[in-house]
Amino acid sequence: MLKLVKTNSENKDFILLVKQLDAYLKITDGDEHDFYNQFNTTNSLKHVVVAYLNEEPIACGAIKAFSKNKVEVKRMFSSKKARNKGIATKVLKALEDWALALNYKAMVLETGIRQTEAVAFYKKNKYTSIPNYGQYIGVENSLCFQKIIKE
Repeated sequence: MLKLVKTNSENKDFILLVKQLDAYLKITDGDEHDFYNQFNTTNSLKHVVVAYLNEEPIACGAIKAFSKNKVEVKRMFSSKKARNKGIATKVLKALEDWALALNYKAMVLETGIRQTEAVAFYKKNKYTSIPNYGQYIGVENSLCFQKIIKE
C-alpha cells in the first residue's frame, strides 16, 4: 500500500533517499557535481514528502520558499522500485497541494540536461521551460521549469 507522509528534512527516510539521489547525481553530473551539490543542502527543509510502499521509503521531494509567490522543488527522487508507477507524480502533486495551502502561486525547479528522465517527468506534469534563474544563469547543463498552480 502506498502512503505519502508530510515531514521535514530531519526525517531519516528522507535522508536515506537523498543519499541515493546524490550517488546517482554524482555519476550523471560528473565533473559538475560539486557545483550543483552546493545548492542541494537539505538542512532546514520544512516541507518534505516521503512516499512509502509497504512501509519501505521509495520516493521523496521537497519545496522551499523561492520568492513571495513561488516555491522551489528540491530533492525529487524515486528509487528503482518506484519508477514508472506514477509514484513520483503523486509526490509532486502532494508538494503542489502543500504549496497551494501555503498560498504560493507557482513552482520552479532546476534539473540537469543529462537527467533526461527528470526532464520528461516534469514536462509530463505540465511544467514549462523558463530561462535559467539565480545561480543557474549561464549554466549550459541546467534546465529550469515552472508551473503556475494558482492564477
